[in-house]
Amino acid sequence: MSQQRWVRLSTEKSVSTVYVLGTELSLDVCGSAPAGATNFQVQKSLGVNCAIQEANVSKSPSQVLRWPLDVRVEVVVTMNKSSWRVNDGKVTILYYKANEEAPLATAVLQLTCVEISLDTDFLRTGTVTKSIADKREWTWGPEGKGAVLLVNCDRDWSQTLGLDCEEENVESEEDLKDMSVMILTTRGPADIFKKHQLVLHVSASENDKVRVFHAQEGREVSHYKAVLGPRSASYEVKGVRDQEMVFYVEGLAFPDVDFSGLVPFHVTLLESPSKKCLETPVFSDSVVFRVAPWIMTPNTLPPRRVYVCSISDSDEFVDDVKELAESRGYNYLVEAVEELQRGSEEPAVVADVCRLVRRTNDRDFVAAVNKLARQSKNTDFVSAVKELAYKAGCALTVCEGEKNQGDRWIQDEMEIGYVQAPHKGFPVVFDSPRNRELKDFPFKDVLGPDFGYVQREPATDQAASQLDSFGNLEVSPPVAVRGKQYPLGRILIGSYISRAENREMFKGVRDFLYAQKVQSPVELDSDWLAVGHVDEFLTFVPAPDQKGFRLLLASPSACYKLLKQKEQQGYGDALMFEGKLERDHQVQIKTILADQDFKSSNEYFQKCIDWNRGILKEELGLTEEDIIDIPQLFMADDPAGRAVAYFPDLVNMLVLEKHLGIPKPFGPIINRQCCLEKEVRRLLEPLGLSCTFIDDYKAYHQKHGEVHCGTNVCRKPSSFKWWDMTLP
Repeated sequence: MSQQRWVRLSTEKSVSTVYVLGTELSLDVCGSAPAGATNFQVQKSLGVNCAIQEANVSKSPSQVLRWPLDVRVEVVVTMNKSSWRVNDGKVTILYYKANEEAPLATAVLQLTCVEISLDTDFLRTGTVTKSIADKREWTWGPEGKGAVLLVNCDRDWSQTLGLDCEEENVESEEDLKDMSVMILTTRGPADIFKKHQLVLHVSASENDKVRVFHAQEGREVSHYKAVLGPRSASYEVKGVRDQEMVFYVEGLAFPDVDFSGLVPFHVTLLESPSKKCLETPVFSDSVVFRVAPWIMTPNTLPPRRVYVCSISDSDEFVDDVKELAESRGYNYLVEAVEELQRGSEEPAVVADVCRLVRRTNDRDFVAAVNKLARQSKNTDFVSAVKELAYKAGCALTVCEGEKNQGDRWIQDEMEIGYVQAPHKGFPVVFDSPRNRELKDFPFKDVLGPDFGYVQREPATDQAASQLDSFGNLEVSPPVAVRGKQYPLGRILIGSYISRAENREMFKGVRDFLYAQKVQSPVELDSDWLAVGHVDEFLTFVPAPDQKGFRLLLASPSACYKLLKQKEQQGYGDALMFEGKLERDHQVQIKTILADQDFKSSNEYFQKCIDWNRGILKEELGLTEEDIIDIPQLFMADDPAGRAVAYFPDLVNMLVLEKHLGIPKPFGPIINRQCCLEKEVRRLLEPLGLSCTFIDDYKAYHQKHGEVHCGTNVCRKPSSFKWWDMTLP
């Protein structure tokens, strides 16, 4: 429906007004009628259209010569093109008494047609759509309409210290490409725009969520100035005759608990009857943007880049060296090493100790220490991840020691998703609130050109818990649940169900995730785990069938079944951790099966996993055929009885399409093969998956983490466009 404006007429003097192309003027015929008048006639000039509406039926004035003066009879005026000069259109209303030929009075309306249109990529094609249709609504779905806005949260300009959206200037051409275009079109006589104000504005409650740039002179980057944003909610547009003015719009904030993501912009034409009066609106046009949500990527999407930390455990190394020196009678060396520990920076300790050891000229001792130095680093782990990334055809970034400061848990520090608009998209790293030694890495090393950044921080009086780490944040592949489609999957958050002491993810992060709307979160019970992360008991892997994936769940029951089977086959004496731990720490299959306390604990842990199994089946629309139980045992690790993995946690894996980097479990060797590895291959290789078992025992498992905890992945975005979703 066209925008309609009520216009009062006068029989004492002609009335002049502006008509805006695409609108309607409804004339107050009855209000200006003189006493005694009973009917009226309409006359119009060339280029003016008049329609008489009576009882919801529209007729031309030529169809009936005179019309009764009745409030139910409406005169609607339109024009087809903008005027060349002021008042070049005219409508005349002639009033008559009953049965008289001469008009009793005349009311003249002079019209000047102007074109004013505010346009965006309304149809989401990647280019601005010129349209006079109603642009005030933003709708979801394949047939939906409305423009999309990106939060300009990357750093295209190397000299910028923060995010691009924190700068009040446009710093580069690349910066402009991240923004959405909004075009203001104006046509009509110059005198009209001199006597009226044209104002571009946004609600004062939303001006801190966006910024609008406009070139003041030329189109060089330096000429673009911020005209709307946190400093101003309105902008008077000058010199607007017959031109298309291009504005660039950037988002400053993601959807959140206090921000729906919708931002309407308005352009309003104002007239001032006199200097003593405030301006009154003549016309207003509006467009609506929705800020693009932050979207997580599931394991089924192809990888672009893998991240891993190169770490050196200097404390462990130094302790081992001192123990070895004491066994060889080098007590003076022990004292020297302790002195180094007190006075040397941590990254230098290993090198300094090795130099001291070389001075002994004891070749066997030097060789033993060099071996310890190699073992204290995760070099083999990094090499294995590098080889897997190469097989998967993706890049690798190694975060070196000076950047990670010994913090190896790069999965916990960040989650890499993306934002997308029809004209542009780029990955965005979500920085977790855990803020340990890796806390600067996402901002300093991941943020960059076309790579954005977002974070949510707890209040200064709040401390982040284990559940705030992003190993506790996963997302499913696309699913359908009870007729509802989730083409971008559903976010999985570890929380608690009901315990005397419980933990949950920081509210600011949870609110942020829910506010993105497109990956409706599911909350699981992960508080039964000592670390408390969902990636300790589940993951998703690709599958070649219509479903497209399988859910892998850690399963103590499946592990006991496998071990019992091996015992019945005569392998009860086979050892766990053979070749990895000292003989007195290796455990026979029959010993594990005979330990009733251990079995009882794992029965409890299985119940916790089964509870989550039920939630996942219901909330992701899964059947038992979609789930694979991966053998795994846990053991109680704290006074509350919370669990950690007994052997390296097999589901805590790195998924790079068909290439899986799985923690090497060091299970019982039967016929020269680890029976746990063999079982995992049996379960996963029929899906076309390639299983690579990575030794993470010392560097990660003994510190209550695994391969997934020590890696991170930037993946390609989904081919599905989030705005095509149908939301309830």
